[in-house]
Amino acid sequence: DERLVVFFDIDNTLYSASSKIAHAMGVRIHAYFLTLGLDDDEASELHLKYYTQYGLALRGLTRHHNVDPLDFDEKCDGSLPLEDMLTPDPKLRELFQDIDRTKCRVWALTNAYKTHASRVLKILNLDDQVDGLIYCDYQVPDFVCKPEPEYYLQAMKKAGVSDPAKCLFVDDNLGNVEGARRVGWERVIGDEHTEAQNGAFDGAVPVVRNLQDLRKLWPDIFRS
Repeated sequence: DERLVVFFDIDNTLYSASSKIAHAMGVRIHAYFLTLGLDDDEASELHLKYYTQYGLALRGLTRHHNVDPLDFDEKCDGSLPLEDMLTPDPKLRELFQDIDRTKCRVWALTNAYKTHASRVLKILNLDDQVDGLIYCDYQVPDFVCKPEPEYYLQAMKKAGVSDPAKCLFVDDNLGNVEGARRVGWERVIGDEHTEAQNGAFDGAVPVVRNLQDLRKLWPDIFRS
């Protein structure tokens, strides 16, 4: 398949950070760290350390604390009342529908487990608009996650694309965007949440304040 592949991050990219999902998740992850016998300060410090070091707090927990990732997923992601926190955006669905599928395939790409990712896509009424899902497979020992190079290379393999120049990517985390660029994904972009992070890495990346701006930034992937 010679078409381009557009990879969309899910959390805080397909919906607004105003949903407070990230905050609710942070509360649950902090509570999980406390079950390790840490006090509040120790839990906060270790949470930040693992997130910064690995791109995902769970990676640190599985590597250093023998945590069952599926138990973590059930108590953190799985306990979120997503149906009360998210609503479909008809304009976002229209954006996905306007992508020219003769030129592009559309995949969702996330550091979450497949259960959470599928829930979000279904609630946002986008589950029928993506051709596939790349997720962190918690059932695989020492699983990889963004921004590790292996994660993006695995994504290409699963999506059936061999040329990194054919990969387009949108993510709210600049580190994840930079990780994709380092493996050769040429068209990568951040959103409004990454703007404050620009300059933290070598070179700046383009930023869109609304996903609708992709129509202007990447006009070739949309139906005229």
